[in-house]
Amino acid sequence: MHWGSDEELYDAIRRDLFTAVVGDVMDTMGLLRQFLPPQIKPLHDDMVVIGRAMTVLEADVFVEAHGSSATDFMSEPFGLMFRALDDLKAGEVYICAGASPRYALWGELMSTRAIQLGAAGAVVDGYHRDTCGILQLGFPTFSYGGYAQDQAPRGKVIDFRVPLEIGGVRVMPGDVIFGDLDGVCVIPRAAEEEVFRRALEKVQKENLVGRAIGDGMSAQEAFEKFGVM
Repeated sequence: MHWGSDEELYDAIRRDLFTAVVGDVMDTMGLLRQFLPPQIKPLHDDMVVIGRAMTVLEADVFVEAHGSSATDFMSEPFGLMFRALDDLKAGEVYICAGASPRYALWGELMSTRAIQLGAAGAVVDGYHRDTCGILQLGFPTFSYGGYAQDQAPRGKVIDFRVPLEIGGVRVMPGDVIFGDLDGVCVIPRAAEEEVFRRALEKVQKENLVGRAIGDGMSAQEAFEKFGVM
């Protein structure tokens, strides 16, 4: 249960883990608020996202250009969005929050650029658009769902690689983001080694429990013997 790189860790997670067992382990460690809101779902049931958070802060605006602003980026149609997108590194997850759900925060062309950069996926606290295009690309994208309304005149990225809070969950740049059909969880960087070590151990025990129950052992007996359920 040792890994020498993020890639080795991610391979183990994809092969052996799922968000429920990781969340259970974090609960036992006192990390009780690590799942993002349940309305954040994958575009397709088999999509899985795993990578380090590249956090992006969005804000609502009410005019496309604002000549009286003290900041230059307010005159740009998407604020700092292009800079944030182009700053994605291999294995990172574009995770965006801060806006009201009035417009899409992710789309097909953004997915295309993210794929070129080797990004692992996108998680947005809001909507995506260009659903068919993203599905054709197969880029792991998690959102509230599809909604075509554009962000250009309604929202701008105002910062990136900064702390975020989504549904009461703190997300720091570099935290591990893990999402599947059952939700998206945030694994704090400081706790990741212990979380994943315990999760891999727990899933091995759960496999033993499954076989024992399949062979006729009662649920109570299995829990008393293995300590997991």
